[in-house]
Amino acid sequence: MNGFQEIASGLRFPEGPVAMPDGSVIVVEIEAGRITRCWGEGKTEVVATPGGGPNGLALGPDGMLYLCNNGGFEYLEMQGLLVPHGAAKEWSGGSIQRIDPDTGKVETLYTHAGEVQLRGPNDIVFDDAGGFWFTDHGKTFERSRDVVGVFYAKADGSHIEEAVFPMENPNGIGLSPDGKRLYVAETYTAKLWAFDIEAPGKLAKGESLTGTGAQFVYGAGGYSWFDSLGVDSGGNICVATIGNGGISVVSPKGELVEFVPTGDPFTTNICWGGSELRTAYITLSGTGRLVSMEWPRPGLALHNLNR
Repeated sequence: MNGFQEIASGLRFPEGPVAMPDGSVIVVEIEAGRITRCWGEGKTEVVATPGGGPNGLALGPDGMLYLCNNGGFEYLEMQGLLVPHGAAKEWSGGSIQRIDPDTGKVETLYTHAGEVQLRGPNDIVFDDAGGFWFTDHGKTFERSRDVVGVFYAKADGSHIEEAVFPMENPNGIGLSPDGKRLYVAETYTAKLWAFDIEAPGKLAKGESLTGTGAQFVYGAGGYSWFDSLGVDSGGNICVATIGNGGISVVSPKGELVEFVPTGDPFTTNICWGGSELRTAYITLSGTGRLVSMEWPRPGLALHNLNR
């Protein structure tokens, strides 16, 4: 991993990195059921312990952390890696939770959208209207797997709706720099899709074979699966890639700009922080590490606290 600096190690399947204004990076530890602040040089501290399976994490406009809780996985330890293996035995559903980063207080906002149960909320992104999009990755069982979709919700807990259905285990989610396109990566198909946004929470259905308005952007192929994603300031979609382990950088036109290998087959998330958003923070979940590197392009400033 030439060019990487280790921020923290010994983490229990870290994901959802959030670069905080104070220079720390907050991650989830899915297997441990906790939220952890990383200061660098191995220094960490527990922010909150929501339990279940804390997954995607975002800083909201109110300074609170918003969490996709997938309800939990079972795990295997193999070849020096920690590997998710199906739904937790005690799994009973997923949720969206709000966490105070100062006190660790956890509040559950949503467990359902109408009659639709949240199965395994996974990744989250805020828009400039103060609401957020999130994927439901669903759950995998011994002989079945959920058919799930994409949701939009308000941060105050007053409204949630399913915006896209069906999708094949959607995972990463992000917005274009102008906020007019929503990107969603599916894990098992290793495909990246785009949706045109008409208004906050409203997607254009358009003419697509799926009937959802999904526009095909890119497919990885080979020994690859897609996890979470981030969008850089140039509009490139940087998709954490499982299997061959790295970040697939895809242009808005669907061209592979570059592939940044990490050496961890469970490379799961990327976010940006630091001076001019030139530092990329990447979670290497299989080996339990948070690393950073100088990124060739600045990241995209997210819709949360003013930077």
